Amino acid sequence: MPLEMLTYAELGERLKISPEAARALVKRHRLPRSRSNDGKTLVQVDLTEINHSPVARAPQAPAGHQAAVTALKQKIEALQAELAEMEAVARGHRADFERECERTNKLLAELLKSSVETLAAREKTAQLEGKLSMFTQPWRRRLVDAFTLALPQATMTARESVGRALPDRIEALPSRD
Repeated sequence: MPLEMLTYAELGERLKISPEAARALVKRHRLPRSRSNDGKTLVQVDLTEINHSPVARAPQAPAGHQAAVTALKQKIEALQAELAEMEAVARGHRADFERECERTNKLLAELLKSSVETLAAREKTAQLEGKLSMFTQPWRRRLVDAFTLALPQATMTARESVGRALPDRIEALPSRD
C-alpha cells in the first residue's frame, strides 16, 4: 500500500476526473490533507484503496436535436410578437379605462352638486309651505301664534332687564345687622 501526497489536480489526472471532483472525493472519503509551502493542498492517498470509476458524460446532442432547437426558437419569436401585440391592446384598454375614470369623476361631481341643490330646494319649499300654512289658518289662530311666538321673546327681555337691575337694588337696601 504505497501512500502518495498529491494535489487535487494531480489526483484528478490519475483518476481521470476534474480537480473539483477530486476535491469532493477527498472530502467524501475524509482523507488526510495538509498545506504545502507553495499554498497548495496535498492529500495523503492510497490509490489502490480508492475504487473510483469516472461517470460517462452524456453524448453531444444529435443533429436532429438542432431541428427541435430551431423550432423552439421560432416558437419563442412568435410568442414574443404575440406578446407585443397584446401589450399594444392593453395600452389601448388602459387609455379607455383612464378616460372612463375621468368621465365618472365628472359625473360624480355633477351628482353631488345636484344633490346639494335639491336639498336646498327642499328646505326652501318647506319654509314656504310653513308660511303658506300660516295664511291658510283662520285669523284667530294666526293671532294666537303671533302672540305665542312674541311672548317668550318679551318675557326673556323682561327677565334680563330685571336681572340686571335687581343686584343694584339689593345693594341699596339697608342691612339688618
